Amino acid sequence: MLWREGPAGPEVLMGLRHARHRFMPNVLVFPGGRVDRADHRALALSELPEFTRACLERQAPPSLARALGIAAARELHEETGLVLGRMEGHRLLPELAAIEYLCRAVTPPNRVARFNARFLIASGAAAHGPLRGSGELEALRYFTFEEAFAHKIASITAKVLAEFRAWLGLTPAEREARTLICFQGMDNRLAER
Repeated sequence: MLWREGPAGPEVLMGLRHARHRFMPNVLVFPGGRVDRADHRALALSELPEFTRACLERQAPPSLARALGIAAARELHEETGLVLGRMEGHRLLPELAAIEYLCRAVTPPNRVARFNARFLIASGAAAHGPLRGSGELEALRYFTFEEAFAHKIASITAKVLAEFRAWLGLTPAEREARTLICFQGMDNRLAER
């Protein structure tokens, strides 16, 4: 999740999934996606902050925790054109130090499309380049919370936005001391183990 402070308050970068997508067409979502095999071997300009790494390693081995950060920066670049780090030719070198951990969500076991998603945060000030979509997301722009909630969004997206809004009100020390959250199933907001 890339965010910035806008004229009316915090804004989050989001876009509409294309109408031709089978999964959640015309739904407002955050840029993101799955970890690719190459993400495990990718170089980076910096490593994840200690707290972010520790949060990810609660439910993932160290190599996957780092790959999740790489994937977040890569997917951001692929879907929005924005660079969180530096480009060397066609290769992205992510600035993993800019990434913070928010929460995790796991879909119910009876769903056809399942995910075990980690929601990571970075300030829009850490990203650069023109905002240009790849076609996967339409109407790509920064949304205020009110604008996002006025769109068609998945219930988990609404929950993650609420978590993020609460996170913004915390001091850096409070952010690190907070209970980490995992949304399990449809409505279960649980402490991460």
